[in-house]
Amino acid sequence: MSDLKSLLSSLAHFPSTVRRLLTSGIVIQVFPLHDNEALKKLEDSWYTRFTLKYQPLDRIRGYFGETIALYFGFLEYFTVALIPMAVIGLPYYLFVWEDYDKYVIFASFNLIWSTVILEVWKRGCANMTYRWGTLVMKRQFEEPRPGFHGVLGINPITGREEPLYPSYKRQLRIYLVSLPFVCLCLYFCLYVMMIYFDMEAWALSLHESSGSEWTSVLLYVPSIIYAIVIEIMNRLYRYAAEFLTSWENHRLESAYQNHLILKVLVFNFLNCFASLFYIAFVLRDMKLLRQSLATLLITSQILNQIMESLLPYWLQKKHHVQVKRKVQALKADIDATVYEQVVLEKEMGTYLGTFDDYLELFLQFGYVSLFSCVYPLAAAFAVLNNFTEVNSDALKMCRVLKRPFSEPSANIGVWQLAFETMSVISVVTNCALIGMSPQVNALFPESKLDLILIVVAVEQMKLMAQNLKEESREGNKEEEA
Repeated sequence: MSDLKSLLSSLAHFPSTVRRLLTSGIVIQVFPLHDNEALKKLEDSWYTRFTLKYQPLDRIRGYFGETIALYFGFLEYFTVALIPMAVIGLPYYLFVWEDYDKYVIFASFNLIWSTVILEVWKRGCANMTYRWGTLVMKRQFEEPRPGFHGVLGINPITGREEPLYPSYKRQLRIYLVSLPFVCLCLYFCLYVMMIYFDMEAWALSLHESSGSEWTSVLLYVPSIIYAIVIEIMNRLYRYAAEFLTSWENHRLESAYQNHLILKVLVFNFLNCFASLFYIAFVLRDMKLLRQSLATLLITSQILNQIMESLLPYWLQKKHHVQVKRKVQALKADIDATVYEQVVLEKEMGTYLGTFDDYLELFLQFGYVSLFSCVYPLAAAFAVLNNFTEVNSDALKMCRVLKRPFSEPSANIGVWQLAFETMSVISVVTNCALIGMSPQVNALFPESKLDLILIVVAVEQMKLMAQNLKEESREGNKEEEA
């Protein structure tokens, strides 16, 4: 057993070799065992005792590494940043909840909030990674992906023999297969969206004809069904996107991840938000927009909690009982404690990275920043969800999944750009909603051109301010370098 542990620890220092062995099927699994004593101390200070306090990020980093610690740091920061929106949104909802058009003030606050929180996070992230010693990491030479294949040849840059694959073949696969498939999936999600609107029209007509209490409840059924369908489509598309991106045969892991994230984000954005944009700017039905946003947000949060944490934890508990029975039945002279731990943890799920966790927060940020001005309780529900998300994710990392190898990180990577892009879209959306509001239209009863010009000017000033911040930050980095 000690020889096995030393072999695994030595393999952990050669991730590319291990990945190749796993890909070829020579090695089935390689994972570090949980340190039960250290894990118990971490759990006691993290999630087992429900108290309103900050997470022990330094301890999380010491046990799981910087990448996972940064995710929990961002989750904590984003939850705290949502509290002002929730505090303002609750009385705003209570006082004007019957008037769906009084959203100008909240939309204006939304404009500022969606930009400021991302700028403040960059400072907090830099402070954490500076303390951990990963703020300035030297960029290492990136090895080819284990799944990359091609004809053996000499790399003209490194001079080493490795598989080579023509770039034009990869481009053909991307533009002739992957791109049409993504467009087809986008068309299908728009087709499903139109079916949802037909269901909404049917439920509304039934309610207007009968006017009973059960038909008033029926009004929420199409949105609930649509929210469930959205979650199913997102998960199915994720598997297809992973298969296509792997089939494109990208040489580097970073290129693979960039193409995968682009595919998934485009589809998830359109699938989750297309109906809300259609209701807001085509139908211009603020009551339906509020109802749809509330149903989509709450239903997606409940489904994610069940699928990501509660169901895997329940299955893991059942498996744990079966393993204990098998170990007790053994009469062999072995270290039963270590054997039980190995057997138990090898059946645990493998942590596939922070992709799904950041994606969930990205969509939540979209729901809050884009249209929460017509449903101010969106931030409050997001805060409640994230308080439980911290504990459920911690439980998932400690008791449901294998312990992952730690990975150093200087920031949250490409997700920072994704959140900033969503922030820019929220600026445009909130400016358009402000321009559509009856209060603003009443100021320009005769000339709509003046109103359009003012809205565009405000929008451009906001975007210019964001660009100036980016340029000043890049300039500071160059001066420091």
